[in-house]
Amino acid sequence: MEQYLTGAAPYSIANGVPSKRAEPKELSVAERVEALWERVKKRDPHQPEFLQAVEEVLTTMGAVFEKRPELVTVMERLCEPERQLIFRVPWLDDEGNVHVNRGYRVQFNSALGPYKGGLRFHPSVTLSVIKFLGFEQIFKNSLTTLPLGGGKGGSDFDPKGKSDNEIMRFCQSFMTELFRHIGANTDVPAGDIGVGGREVGYMFGQYKRLANNFSGILTGKGFNWGGSNIRPEATGYGVVYFAREILQDAGDSLEGKRVAVSGSGNVAQFTVEKLLDLGAVPVSMSDSSGCVIEEDGFTREGLAAVMEIKNVRRSRIKAYLEASSTAKFVEGERPWKHVTVDIAMPAATQNELDLEDAKALVACGCKLVVEAANMPSTPEAIHYLHENDVQFGPAKAANAGGVAVSGLEMSQNSLRLQWSREEVDERLRGIMKNIFASSKAAMDEYGTHLQGGANIAGFLKVADSMLAQGAV
Repeated sequence: MEQYLTGAAPYSIANGVPSKRAEPKELSVAERVEALWERVKKRDPHQPEFLQAVEEVLTTMGAVFEKRPELVTVMERLCEPERQLIFRVPWLDDEGNVHVNRGYRVQFNSALGPYKGGLRFHPSVTLSVIKFLGFEQIFKNSLTTLPLGGGKGGSDFDPKGKSDNEIMRFCQSFMTELFRHIGANTDVPAGDIGVGGREVGYMFGQYKRLANNFSGILTGKGFNWGGSNIRPEATGYGVVYFAREILQDAGDSLEGKRVAVSGSGNVAQFTVEKLLDLGAVPVSMSDSSGCVIEEDGFTREGLAAVMEIKNVRRSRIKAYLEASSTAKFVEGERPWKHVTVDIAMPAATQNELDLEDAKALVACGCKLVVEAANMPSTPEAIHYLHENDVQFGPAKAANAGGVAVSGLEMSQNSLRLQWSREEVDERLRGIMKNIFASSKAAMDEYGTHLQGGANIAGFLKVADSMLAQGAV
């Protein structure tokens, strides 16, 4: 459907006799947006995660499109990646058997800078998941104010249960294909679920070997070979800094607040660490097997036990019961229905907090939900939280700390220097403060909520850049 049906001849010729033809109808902005949405759904009907991400943004853009209707066509371009790469990743296990996984890299938008976004190794990875993550990354990277485009990648490879040698062989095979598509000024991947310092190291080594080039081609590197201070901690720390900004804006603080955290990976671990630093009381952590509840809050010793279980032993969260006599384990459950908290921070995976969970949080008096994972709340849950006056910090703003420090790592690589831990942390706090301020300003200007404000602030910067660069 055309955005504007104008410019057509007002007459038609039938049997040599001119006849007046009805003037084409000019579509309203709302009709154009609806037509855009229908085209996106028709183009990618089997990509539910990606469609969910697009719909979430579109539903918050009405006031922007009414004010600037020319941005509707920009949004349509934004919904189509600049490049989608799918490739085979063969690798040998320790018994000499050949396995094949599928690798992805979606280079979504480069209007603001080189593509930037993590690599996820998990059995749930599909093109739809990578596209949803890459689409979110465009807005997130824009909000950081750093010159970063949006991209994402990964594989359906499962690192769990694999030896270090098997993971090394997989990472080397993955990079053997990916290396030709990336570069310090083209596309700079990082880690995500299933991709930590070990995997980044193996991939960086293979890239260096293939390209004969030592550059900042990946972020999340080891500190001794181009990494940045507090990069592992950055996403979790940033989430807590963002929550602090929301509370301070309302004249409140984190001190003494009971906080439910899901997940027990990198993001959850450092979310809990920073909550403890700022005087909050984190009461839960989880993994796919269930959740652990500490009614009186995790201590630093308890957090250290979780880190040893997950990072060294690579075991299930239930093993934490060996280190605590006060913990309760709920098998196969997320924490939301089993806690009484002031704040919830979903830090595990997409769509982990559903409508029933939102109802449980509202019933227990929770007043703030801050997303630490990518798109962890379902649309129905978000709607219910808004309806019940629960403040909501969306992932694309709240968990931007990771990519923010990745951007700072890129800057340090370009300058051939490394900043101190204190300097990087100070820059991270400033970035999260600015993200909240720009989201709040857009929220106030367009009469929406913080979720809408984050979408709008991130979109406008990208959209204006795309307009300036022409139809590319």
